[in-house]
Amino acid sequence: MIVCGCDLGSATGKAVLLKGDKILSWAVVKSARNPEITAQQVLEEALDKAGLVKSEIHYVVGTGYGRTGVSFIQDNMSEITCHARGAHWMHPNVRTVVDIGGQDCKVIALDEAGKVLEFGMNDKCAAGTGRFFEAMARVLDCTMSELSTLALNSANPANITKQCSVFAESEVVTMINNGVKAEDIAAGIHDSIARRIHAMTYKIGIKTDVVITGGCARNEALTKSLEKQLGVSIHQLTFNPQIAGALGAALLARDRAEKRLIKP
Repeated sequence: MIVCGCDLGSATGKAVLLKGDKILSWAVVKSARNPEITAQQVLEEALDKAGLVKSEIHYVVGTGYGRTGVSFIQDNMSEITCHARGAHWMHPNVRTVVDIGGQDCKVIALDEAGKVLEFGMNDKCAAGTGRFFEAMARVLDCTMSELSTLALNSANPANITKQCSVFAESEVVTMINNGVKAEDIAAGIHDSIARRIHAMTYKIGIKTDVVITGGCARNEALTKSLEKQLGVSIHQLTFNPQIAGALGAALLARDRAEKRLIKP
């Protein structure tokens, strides 16, 4: 029985095709203006990779900002539940998930079974999100990957004090004009985001193992900065951490499809 999880975020759409406990294929595409278009594109790419057609999918669960109103999605779940389920499947010892998406970030506490115990979320400001990184990379005239590399080469990180993304951008421009090295500014940007995420953990605490999911999870400079702020080692996931939400949705789709099969 083949099922699908579809994570429709603000920056990218992700889809995972699952059969039993095996990932058949996955895909990531840039978000279109309409979530329906994003969903169709990412599903078609995942189907092509697996050599399947849409009619072979038994159940589809959606998550992410664009999950409602997509024609072929049969059920939807919160991103928090899906990221927790996906991260736990990839790394069963995980107890804390830090998810950094395009326009929000979350810290999620899990129990041994992968059930969500508590969470903290920043969804009212772009600071600490992928959008913030994009804005800062634009100001420094570099790519996201180059921003991380710059930060790793810093010996004296700058102190970015503004939490608002707009004010932080102005602060960075002032530093550039004052001759502060680009690598020190880049390191300061990563440290400011790590401090913001650390503040979100005060309420729920940090229990190991800790993993990062979302599009920023492969930012090595951010991982190192977070390890310093949180005082723990961060474990690398075995699969692409960007698909954790879609994978969690696929696992929930499998649960629902199995319930439908045994329903009298």
